[in-house]
Amino acid sequence: MLKHLSIQNYALIDKVEIDFSNGLTIITGETGAGKSILLGALGLIAGNRADTQSLQDKTKKCIVEATFNIKEYSLKDFFGANELDYEPTTNIRREINPEGKSRAFVNDTPVTLNQLKELAEKLIDIHSQHQTLTLNGSEFQLSVVDAYAQHTDSLTEYAKNYKLFKSLEKILNELLSRESQAKKELDYFQFQFNELEEANLKAGEQTVVEQELETLNNAEEIKLNLSKTANGLNGGEQNILSSLNEIKLILATFAKFKPEINELSTRLNSAYIELKDIGNELDNLEQDIIYNPIRIEELTNRLDIIYRLQQKHQVKVIEDLIAIKDDLSNKLLEFSSLENEIKKTKKELDTVQKSLMTLAKKIAANRKKVIPKIEKEIASLLSSLSMPNAQLKVDHIETEILTMKGIDKVNFLFSANKGSDFKELNKVASGGELSRLMLSIKSLIAQLTALPTIIFDEIDTGVSGDVADKVGSIMNLMTKSMQVITITHLPQIASKGQSHLFVYKEDKNNKTFSNIKKLSADERIQEIAKMLSTGTPTVSAIKNAKELLKS
Repeated sequence: MLKHLSIQNYALIDKVEIDFSNGLTIITGETGAGKSILLGALGLIAGNRADTQSLQDKTKKCIVEATFNIKEYSLKDFFGANELDYEPTTNIRREINPEGKSRAFVNDTPVTLNQLKELAEKLIDIHSQHQTLTLNGSEFQLSVVDAYAQHTDSLTEYAKNYKLFKSLEKILNELLSRESQAKKELDYFQFQFNELEEANLKAGEQTVVEQELETLNNAEEIKLNLSKTANGLNGGEQNILSSLNEIKLILATFAKFKPEINELSTRLNSAYIELKDIGNELDNLEQDIIYNPIRIEELTNRLDIIYRLQQKHQVKVIEDLIAIKDDLSNKLLEFSSLENEIKKTKKELDTVQKSLMTLAKKIAANRKKVIPKIEKEIASLLSSLSMPNAQLKVDHIETEILTMKGIDKVNFLFSANKGSDFKELNKVASGGELSRLMLSIKSLIAQLTALPTIIFDEIDTGVSGDVADKVGSIMNLMTKSMQVITITHLPQIASKGQSHLFVYKEDKNNKTFSNIKKLSADERIQEIAKMLSTGTPTVSAIKNAKELLKS
């Protein structure tokens, strides 16, 4: 429950400190005094959007701080999951600096806005005047049925599986899109791959083929010159080797006379051996080179294939063609892998969908089962609010389409008078009827949930007199299971509270500020008397106020 609220530099508020007690707390004040500002400040604690327009003094930061007693509300798991320090008395703080940047803290630990909202939803329900309009919304109506059905575990499991279902659905659509695109390119890729595969390209092959072809194309000239060179070395009567042999013999004769001559003789002998070996290799090369037109044609055709593929793929070396072939092979393998991935995802999606549908039907059955009980209890509550013939009918429609909330929908229909047709709320219910219906629903849900605190902002709109008294009584009944805080203009409701806060304006330093104070017993009599009369409270108004407070 909410124990304390501190507000600094927010809207018309300079600084206020408010203590809250158990039971029913009443908040009153003149129109425009700043009651809605309190709700706005609490909205910041609940995770609502903040901006610099909220700052009373644009040069200072705004701080809203709320203290909650949470020891009876099983929130340790939430704190553990979010790595927050659990304290039975928990403090939530929201700060807005002059630049408009917002920060949130739980027990002095920084938290995200989503974490703040998630925690606030477990602590407080702020019912604004606008929220009454949500009665017409299908999401709110479904949440009412779910609250009564008390199948939170099933809803949590369904939400988890639905998230997985949508994720798989998205993955499958992306895979199918990739497959569709790949199919358009597959034939072309396969053709290119086959062409390169059939070419049977080898790294370094191009240089070898080009060299061999160059040799064969010049075979006769090469052969003639090799023969001429070899003949010059060791052919005919006058050749280099025979002349060199004579010189070698002469030097060998005189080698013994001088070491230098011996060294030159040795060197000359080595040169003779090397030249003789060269001559033999030239002979061998000359014999190996054979003009072969068939081989020339083979090599020419091979180079034509290589050059054509290089031109087609706009590359200059055979290694690039091999890389392109490998890339095409990977793309073809990816397509095959893509088909397998699609089959796997479809199977997984089908399994999750079947499981989800089973769970959705279970949830739908739970909802359908509690609808008659809801209709009966709401009728009873409306009767206690002077609407004896009013009835709420909950239409339940089950489909085969999986949505975030299941496969079924509910629609609230209302009849205020005996014999009247059931119609949608926005077509038949007046403001007062909607207020009483919303209060009945909130009262019904309060009995089923462990929510610590609910705040009503003028839920008594459109009611007065005896009905207002009954509205106040229902709020008091709600305090058996939760803390109730209500903003009201009706004395009948104001008199039902266990504590009474008064919002007022005051001028200070040429500025107008909103403030709030807890009323004493005498001040409370005066405030309720003012609400019963116009201007200064009359004696009879004061007497009537005392009687209301006793009732």
